[in-house]
Amino acid sequence: MLRLENISWSTPDGVGVLKNLNLTIPDGKLVVITGPNGGGKTTLAKIIAGIYRQDSGKIYLDNQDITDIDITERAKMGISFAFQQPVRFKGITVQKLMELAAGKKLERDVLCDILSKVGLCAGEYVDREVNATLSGGEIKRIEIATVLARHTKLTVFDEPEAGIDLWSFTNLIHTFEEMRQKIDGTIMIISHQERILRIADEIAVVADGKIASSGPAEEMMEKLAQNSGMMGRCSKQEALF
Repeated sequence: MLRLENISWSTPDGVGVLKNLNLTIPDGKLVVITGPNGGGKTTLAKIIAGIYRQDSGKIYLDNQDITDIDITERAKMGISFAFQQPVRFKGITVQKLMELAAGKKLERDVLCDILSKVGLCAGEYVDREVNATLSGGEIKRIEIATVLARHTKLTVFDEPEAGIDLWSFTNLIHTFEEMRQKIDGTIMIISHQERILRIADEIAVVADGKIASSGPAEEMMEKLAQNSGMMGRCSKQEALF
């Protein structure tokens, strides 16, 4: 279980982004963090991963205080993070990157299975370098594949739908549904896409730097439908915010 207590964070010029935020992420659940743009969702995700350091507050993983533990140690403890804009690695192949993520050598059939979950053909990608020759959508799917290869305690996806086409988005939904069914860890997704919210176990809304509302997905979807007035009138990938 992940627990955040009174988390606050401000930009270098003093603009408050998170304001005494409190949140509990239970074990074995798919939790979606949603809310309007600028509300603090991505900042929250990066603080959990250890990329950003909160100004105040405490973070606990399985009741262990990890507030002062850096990103490397948090990764060793089982926290994975998939960036909205993935990093490229010149000179490293897709296979090598996935094996580094998994911490072991991966057989071809295992690589193929993981890559197929994100809509890629292993035969076309395993030997390619993770560099500028890959499109934004390709690099995004490869990063998600590396996260899937790790099987970590807590996996955080920051807007995984960003930069990918509609077909890949649909395939991604199926992947998350499969992960949810076979979950042996916790999945946290930052998103405001209705189709992602609909596969969640729990939903938390971050607005103005705080948790505005949270609860079981079914109850929260009703609240979002009533409050946003946007259900049924969404964008190409059905954004609620």
